Amino acid sequence: MIEKTVLANLIFNEDYFRKVYPYIKQEYFDDNGLKKIFDTYSGYVDEYKSPPSIEALKISLDKRKDLNEDAYKGIMSEVDNMAVDQNTDFDWLVKETEKFCQDKDLYNSIRKAILVIDGEDKEMDKGSLPELLSNSLSISFDTSIGHDYLEDYESRYDFYHKKEERIPFDIELLNKITKGGLPRKSMTVLLATTGGGKSLVKCHHAASALMMGKNVLYITMEMAEERISERIDANMMDVTIDEVSEMPRDVYNKRMERIKGKTTGKLVVKEYPTGSAHTGHFRHLLTELRMKRNFKPDVIMIDYLNICASSRVKGAAAANSYTLVKSIAEEIRGLAMEYNCAVITSSQFNRDGYGNTDVDLTNTSESMGITHTADCILGLITSEELDGLGQLMIKQLKNRWGDLSHYRRFVVGIDRAKMQIYDLEDSAQRGITQGQAVANSMPKPSVSFGDDSPVFDKGQIGKVNKKDLFSAGELM
Repeated sequence: MIEKTVLANLIFNEDYFRKVYPYIKQEYFDDNGLKKIFDTYSGYVDEYKSPPSIEALKISLDKRKDLNEDAYKGIMSEVDNMAVDQNTDFDWLVKETEKFCQDKDLYNSIRKAILVIDGEDKEMDKGSLPELLSNSLSISFDTSIGHDYLEDYESRYDFYHKKEERIPFDIELLNKITKGGLPRKSMTVLLATTGGGKSLVKCHHAASALMMGKNVLYITMEMAEERISERIDANMMDVTIDEVSEMPRDVYNKRMERIKGKTTGKLVVKEYPTGSAHTGHFRHLLTELRMKRNFKPDVIMIDYLNICASSRVKGAAAANSYTLVKSIAEEIRGLAMEYNCAVITSSQFNRDGYGNTDVDLTNTSESMGITHTADCILGLITSEELDGLGQLMIKQLKNRWGDLSHYRRFVVGIDRAKMQIYDLEDSAQRGITQGQAVANSMPKPSVSFGDDSPVFDKGQIGKVNKKDLFSAGELM
């Protein structure tokens, strides 16, 4: 029934044709007669770049040399009896067609996979199976044909006044410059020197997003999964990395159970070998996570952009760093759009950016293509003076959501041993526009594994009150 409905609407409904035709394949039709009709139909579209009329379709079918008399009569009868129900809801029809394509493609992929496993398919090997099945599961129609400027002004006005969902930071000034946090379908890039705090900031935001009930996927190609998780442990428990490894098992377990009880979010850390993985691998991972763990990320951390591979640029073409890195950046941003999530990744300053407290976009390592693609670029600046004050300077280099003249540069507190950044008092921001830093007068909390608990003041939106996580004597 659905096969006939698809064909009939392709012939008689031009809007339907434009929305769904790119996704329909001849192999989706089980009936041999309908298969021949679609083959003829698609041949006409390929040649004339438009759907055939019913008369043109009949003439094209009449020219086929592979139909005997009975088959010809049956096919012509099918065409003559084709009709569409004008009362059918268009959106419902498109959705059902999408499901039809998904089911057929998955069925065909499973059949092909069986042949590969049995050694009967010589064109593919078993290593291709994950991508084969992943492509089938990811079929999705883009049903939009664009925004009609003169006709869709009411929906456009509603969009202007719709509050965009954002994923907040637990740092006040980061929320100010991003107008409340990171929007979905966006890519933020952190620029820093080696050891400048890129992974620290990503780990910190992963921890804060988790405690806000968000789902976080952390992809690492620089460090092992356990090392990233260790850093997040230190951040969450407000202890040093060394203290994490020294912590008694019973204390560690109690603290982790306490953290689990305070959030509805999930955090998954996945390791890939350096330079081996691209967005195709990430899509496969996301499909696996959705199917096996019912996990869909709100935030994806990628550590880091320059050591990803590209799914498009391979071989000799990869020698051009601009082309390669720009391609990687575009693919990662496409991932954010496709999965409706915020992506945070990082890159390094070039040689001129090392030791420079007034970096700009020209200090981006390897490729200016990153600057053309990212929605937001934040420079993380360190110096001996800043390190001595326990501060990290952040400079806005690109920001599609705010005015770069407001808080162009500011400092946050940083505790590298605990993998944390934190708000400073307003006095710490005086003179920052001249590249100066003022010591923070706010005392740092002390922590032990016994009855002394981590003490954090309640802060701005998104900030976790870790005093609530580990109250005095509660875990011992």
